[in-house]
Order: sequence, then C-alpha cells, then structure tokens
Amino acid sequence: MKRRDVIKGLAATAGVFSWQPRVFAFGQDKDAKQKASFAMPIRGLMRRDGKQVQPIQITVDAQAASAECITRVDQQEVDRRTLSAGAQTFLVYTDAVSAARKAVVTCECGGKSQSAEIQIEPVRKVQIYVLPHSHHDLGYTDLQANVVEKQMANITRGIEAARNTASYPEGARFIWNLEVLWGADQYMRRKSQAERDELVDAIRKGWIGINGMYANELTGLCRPEELVQLFRFGNELGRQCGVPVNSAMISDVPGYTWGTVTAMVQAGIRYFSAAPNFFDRIGDFMVAWQDRPFWWVSPSGKEKVLFWVPWTGYAMSHIMKLDTEWVSKYQARLDEVSFPYEISYIRWSGHGDNAVPDPEICEFIKKWNAEYEWPQFTIARTGDAFAAFEKRYGSQIPERKGDLTPYWEDGAGSSAVETSLSRMAAERITQASTLAAMLAPKAYVSADFHEAWRNVLLYSEHTWGAWNSVSDSENPFVTKQWQVKRQFALDADSQSKKLLESVLQAYASGADSSAIDIHNSNSWPRTDVVLLSKEMSAGKDHVKSAHGASVPSQRLSTGELAFLAEDVPAFGSARYHLSAGKPHKAGKKVAVHEGVLDNDLLRVRLDSKTGDIVELVHGGTGRNLIDTSQSSAANQYLYLEGKDISKLQTSGAVQISMEEPGPLVATLRIESSAPGCNSLVRRVSLKAHADWVEMSNVLDKKRVPLNPHPGEGNQGGEFAQHESKESVQFAFPFAVDGGQIHVDIPLGVMRPEIDQLPGSCKNWLPVGRWVDVANGERGVTWATLDAPLIEVGEVSATMLGSQTHPEIWRKHIEPTQKFYSWAINNHWGTNYRAYQQGIIEFRYAVRPHAGYNAAEASRFATGLSQPLVASNAGIVSPSAMKLRVTPEDVLVQECMRSADGNAWIVRLFGASGEDRTAEIAWEGNESIKISRSNLSEEPLEPAGKQVSIGGLELITLRIETND
Repeated sequence: MKRRDVIKGLAATAGVFSWQPRVFAFGQDKDAKQKASFAMPIRGLMRRDGKQVQPIQITVDAQAASAECITRVDQQEVDRRTLSAGAQTFLVYTDAVSAARKAVVTCECGGKSQSAEIQIEPVRKVQIYVLPHSHHDLGYTDLQANVVEKQMANITRGIEAARNTASYPEGARFIWNLEVLWGADQYMRRKSQAERDELVDAIRKGWIGINGMYANELTGLCRPEELVQLFRFGNELGRQCGVPVNSAMISDVPGYTWGTVTAMVQAGIRYFSAAPNFFDRIGDFMVAWQDRPFWWVSPSGKEKVLFWVPWTGYAMSHIMKLDTEWVSKYQARLDEVSFPYEISYIRWSGHGDNAVPDPEICEFIKKWNAEYEWPQFTIARTGDAFAAFEKRYGSQIPERKGDLTPYWEDGAGSSAVETSLSRMAAERITQASTLAAMLAPKAYVSADFHEAWRNVLLYSEHTWGAWNSVSDSENPFVTKQWQVKRQFALDADSQSKKLLESVLQAYASGADSSAIDIHNSNSWPRTDVVLLSKEMSAGKDHVKSAHGASVPSQRLSTGELAFLAEDVPAFGSARYHLSAGKPHKAGKKVAVHEGVLDNDLLRVRLDSKTGDIVELVHGGTGRNLIDTSQSSAANQYLYLEGKDISKLQTSGAVQISMEEPGPLVATLRIESSAPGCNSLVRRVSLKAHADWVEMSNVLDKKRVPLNPHPGEGNQGGEFAQHESKESVQFAFPFAVDGGQIHVDIPLGVMRPEIDQLPGSCKNWLPVGRWVDVANGERGVTWATLDAPLIEVGEVSATMLGSQTHPEIWRKHIEPTQKFYSWAINNHWGTNYRAYQQGIIEFRYAVRPHAGYNAAEASRFATGLSQPLVASNAGIVSPSAMKLRVTPEDVLVQECMRSADGNAWIVRLFGASGEDRTAEIAWEGNESIKISRSNLSEEPLEPAGKQVSIGGLELITLRIETND
C-alpha cells in the first residue's frame, strides 16, 4: 500500500476532512475562487521593458481560428493577440503592487466577452530553499529488507540526478539530502568499493548532503549515551568525506526530548530541521511551531541549535505539486502567519515515504528562476539553507529553553518486554565500555560496541511495524515486520551481555575459584547487595572481605546468594572470598511481619486486602509519604479498557506471603487476579542497609481479542481505531506537601508544565531513570527500570486511534504529587502492536530523602540500572584507566578508549543542575594531558585537571597519559 493511500484512509476515518488542520486552510478559499475563473493572478515578479510586473494567467476557449483576443485590466488594454481555435492559456502583465488590490479582468475573444474580479497580492521577495530527501520508514509500507534496498537505490538515483543537472544554473541543480543515515550505513557496508567511492565523491562535491541523525528516533526513549550515539555515524561519515556535518533532519516524529540539543552540539550540529507528521497524534505541535524558527537552548543553557519546522512538515510533496499555483498558495500561507523573514525553506520528500528522488523539481525551478525575479528557489543541503538564514536573521530570532515533550513514544508501551530489553541493553553497553576501561582495555572492540548501539538505536526508531499491524495483526506482512523490529531488541540484549561477559572473561584469571571480585562502574563509591548465581556460589554461603571480615549474606529462595558489598570504590573493585560456612548475620537487619517490612531506616506496610503500599515511613519521622486519600495507594495496579476512566479496574483479592525472610533481604509476595491478566504477582523487597524499597510487578498478560474480520476496515476502520484498546498503569501518589515533580530525561531534567515548551505532549511524558517529588524539607525519588512513560496527576493517556484535532489534547498539568507509570497500551490504530501476552515484568524503587537533590536522584537510579557486577577474581591490566572524578555530583556518563588508541574519552555530566568544578585525577600519573573534545574525539582546547562544568552540561574530555 502506498503511503498516500495510508494517509488518506487514516484521515478519512479520523475526520481530517471534517476538521482541516490550519496548516492546509491557508489561502484555500481565495485560491478556489480564482482557480474557477478564466483569469488567475500568478504571485511572481517578472521584469519586462525594465520594470517589474506581475503576470495574470488567462485561459480562454477560442471558437474559431484567427480569433482576435483583447484583454483589459481595469478597462485598460494590456494584451491583444490572435488565437488559433481551441483552449488557450497565456500570460498578460500588470504593474507590480505593493499592497493587495482588486482588479477587474475582461477578455473579448471572437465576439464573446467575459469578466472576473481578481485579487492581486504583492509578491514576497523571499528566497525559498528546497530540501529534497526521502522519508526513511524502516518498514510500515514494505518489508524492512525491501526498504533498505530502496534507500540504497535512492542514493544511486540521487547521485545520477545531481550528475544530470550539474550544468543547470545554480539553485536548480539537484541535491540529495540523506534525511537519516541508516540507509547510507548499509550502502557503505554492502556496496562495491567503486560505489562507495562514488558516494564519498558526491558528498565532497555537495551533490549529497549529510544530516547527522542515524534514524528518525523516538528520542524520549533514549538513554543518555544512546542519545549521543544517535549522531556517531554521521560524524564518522563526515570525517571520511572531509565534510563537516552541521545539520540534522528528523521526519514524521512529533516532539523531541530536550537533551537532543546537548547531544547535537556534541556532534557539531548547529541546525535542526524537524518535519513532523502533518496531522495524526501530534497534539498542537504544528500549530505552535510551523515556520516559527528559534534557537532551541539546551538544559544547561550553554548550547543551542537553530530549530525550524517547515510548512506541512515533510509531507508537502505528498499532497501538493510544485507549480505556479503552489507559489501563490505558499506566499498566502506566509502572509496568514505573518512570516517576517525573506528566507524560507520547504522539504520535498517525493511522492510517499521511502520515495525515489524527484528531479522534476529541477525543471520547474530552472524555468521559474529564469522567468521570475521573485520568489527565487534554491535546491540545497540542509546546512546551507539554515546557514543562509542564520547569517541574515540569526541574531533576530528568539531563544527558547525547554522540553519539546514528544508524542509518539507512547507506542513503546505496545511492546513492553522488548522496550525493557532495549533500555537495559543500553545501560549494559555503557557499563561494559566502562568496565573494559577499568579492567581490560583490550577487550574493548569498538566495532562490536557500535553494532550493539546500532541495534538499540534501531529499536528506538519510530517505525514499529506495518501499516495494518492492528487491523490484520496475524497477516505475514505484519508478523514479518514485527519479527525484524523485535530482533533489534533481542540482538541488543544478547550483544550487550556478550560485551560484558567478554570484558569479565578477559579480566578474570580463574586462579582462585573461591575469590569473587565486585566491580563498580560508576564514578562514586557504592554499597549494595550483590546477587551471585546459584552456580557461582554453590555450597558457599559464607562471605568474607579481602581483610578477612565476615560479610552479611543470605541464600535466597531463587538459589542465588545475596551478600552486602560495602564501599566499593569509584571505578574500582573489591575482592570477597566464599566458603562453606553459614551465612553471616549482620547487626543491621530487615524484619518482616504481617505485611510490614522494617529495617529501622524505612517502614513499608502493605494493605492486607489489596497488596498495595499504604505506608512508607522514613526513619523516625513518623510521617507517611504515601497519599492514601481517595482510596489511593502506591504500586496499585490499574487497568482500563477503552478510554472511560470512570471504568478503571484494580486487581482482585490477594494472597500475601513471605518469600524472603531476611535478615539481609526481605520480600513479600502479593499474588492476585488482575483484569487483563491471567495473574499478577507483585514483590516488595527491602534490604537491611537500604533506605529504599524495591518493587517487581510480574504480569501474565492475556491477549486482547483480535479483529474478527482481519483486513476489513484497514488501519482506519472501527476495530483498529477503537476496539480491544487497553492500558495498564501503576499508581504512585505521594504525600509531600507542595512537592515539585522533576522528571529525569536523557541529558537533562524537566518539570512538567514549567519546562515544557508550547506544543509539548502533556497527556503522557517519557521518563529516563527517575521522577522526584520534593519540597524544601522532604521528598521521594522513584526509579523505573523497564517502563518509560508516566501520566502526571491523572490518568490522561486516553487518546485512542487517530487524533487529528489539536484542541482535544491536554493543555495544562496542574501542580501535583501524584503520577502513574503507564506500563502497557495498544492505543494506536497502525504501526504499533495490537496486543501483548505472556510474562511482562515492571521494576520500580522508591527512596525517601530530605530536600531535592538531582545528583543524588541520578546516582540512586543509575545505581539500579547499572548495578555492581560480580566476576571471578582477576588482575587489572597495567594499561587500565585509573581515573577519579570529584565531586560526586559530577557524574561520568561514559568512558572508553579513543578510536585512535592514543587517549581515553570521558563524558562528564553536571547532574546537580548547578555549576561545579570537576577535579580530574589519574592515579600514579601526574603528567596527563586533558583536552576538551567532542563526538569526533578531537583534542580541542586544553582543559587541565580542574574542569568547569555547568548544571546539566555534558562535557567530553580527551585524556592522554604516558601509561
């Protein structure tokens, strides 16, 4: 099915023709009236006999040959000619106008006269840049393998079109923009050396424009380093070609996480062309930002990119033709939004998604530019168009600081298992890279790490499946696409595990089977319970530290051995010895009794009837941090069929049992029935030393009913749009008076409503690792490992199927201390999954604390997603990284060996949100050379051992040592 047919079907069902987005309404009534007339003004400036004139297109039907035709404008003759028989079209000219005016055009032809009143509009002296590209949907309208072949072929066609028009006047020569780069990546992997050389040469000539994003990404799903890796290949390709990559495109996707700015600047990108879907599930994003360019400022306030959404997003060529009528319509649209600039741009993505290059635009632009002085058209690379705009208007456009909260990330809830696998794979890749630097640098094979990152990125890419994924879910066309999409997550999971295993195997000597090393891949000291597998700890329940002190341990019901690893140093390891003795019981213990867990630091109580958490008391405060008003509770299961929130259901009667009795780890198991599930098993755990409580919610999910008439109605039919829709939430209401919610996002932190720019999604918000609710005295940090979406204050994710009207979306988020983890949904009518079934786990943790501390929240949540790692005892390589960074609220996000092998690449993040000076130390080496760097790993300006870092700023360092 062609993309325009897909759009048409969706739009008709969703009412896009009964409610026309304002983007399409501009000038249409006026154009329709004038199109019906024999006289149509063309909104262009020509020069005739030394003066500027505006043409009027005349269309007449001469009844006989040699008919004399006289045309008058406001009774003044402007043209006289003899026509042959039949329909004729020609131009007449009138003086250029500086303000709109009405005119009466009369045409006498063969004894017959006709007259019409027209409106002559002043011509905008605007330079319009045209950016040709193909929208990269990795699937949807075709199988992924076929799409890859299409996009590789498009590169060849783009080069050919550029070669064929190389002699055209400047501005009319074809240029092919690589919208995103997975197609070019495959081209460079699969094509012959001659073809690869041809692409490199075309890029150097400016025939092909590189845009830096690897894929049309759901940026709100990205982990911090994943967001940076999104731009890595663009940097590599640019270096290979000797061409700087200063621009990025994204298409179809509405909304982008705030840290995208930070990641772009790391990659040297200054210009961001964002072209969303033009009508479906986009809220009021297009209303807010269409043709309103601005400088988008990063969370730190220290970086910015020029952000610009063109008219109709990327879909203009899907619904319009580049002709004289379009030129008038485009200027009418600029008038109606009071566009103040004399430079503009449009996207031209061919006739559908994954479309072939459209060199016909060269013919129109060549002819138009030769005949008309204004407007003028220039086919361009993204960076060139934006640079021209910046040169003239860069100091005049506004700066905006905030999150453009994205919309389409909700689809990740349609495949919760795979989403979790990809999230954890990203964390594991980061850990493996750091552990390789710490322990065995030779185990870092960059190609293997890049391949793992590629699979993570392609899972977060916006194309989830086929256009008929909901209406005909068992069709082989659908299931084959889902198999490919799912495999990205499975491969990322397996590759990340292999990367970690290869590092630990390279490190472990195996000389002493009773010795275990615990590794801390974080930049701050860690204390936590470590779990050893049954196989690694068989018959050995007693644990001692390297100094011979017994360590608290406990054999769990799973067969694993839990023991407490205390004060494992930053980027360091601690050795422990296992023996056959009994577990050592510590002075600090966790007790469990009648639904209560208590370790003196925390008291957690479950409701005996529901299994929900109804009490969370921190230390001796006696203050319950769970809001139990209106029968609410924490970790409460909620199930919604359809969208009527008055019909929210909760889990059934519970059986609560003690699964782990302590004294080191205590776990209560809560089993119940649950709507939408075969069963629900929740576990609430508390450790003896811990000031946080952990939850594991395991659903045995039932499959919702499938379309009883597969294929009927397609993606716009009633079933796909409204039937069998469901969602699962877990509630987290906190009793923190006046508490402000802060949401962790990749490379930033945002406050709902306060930090959201106009056009942002407020029905749901993506979340990275944590949410914090705090006032000046107390608060709680909530961490999520698997589920990336929340609803703030209310269950507001009720937007089923296609949603085209901007006014129906949530406009405000009122102050609140309650939110919901939106764990599962199948709300879309296309692209995403129709159902889920089987075992799905959602893990959370809650930590009470004093006042808000963003760095503390980050350390807590990162520690859960990047836990202490156990291995057999080994020997650290002499060439290993010996880095130490203080203070602790400057977090090391990533460290690895540089691609050239001559340095270490370290990324620092100002997690506190406040300016800091980071102290860089290298144990045993005072002669290190530290430079600021970037994604290209280049040494920029010297940094020294004291590095100033702003709040929420990301800095890349290149550290050269003599080791």
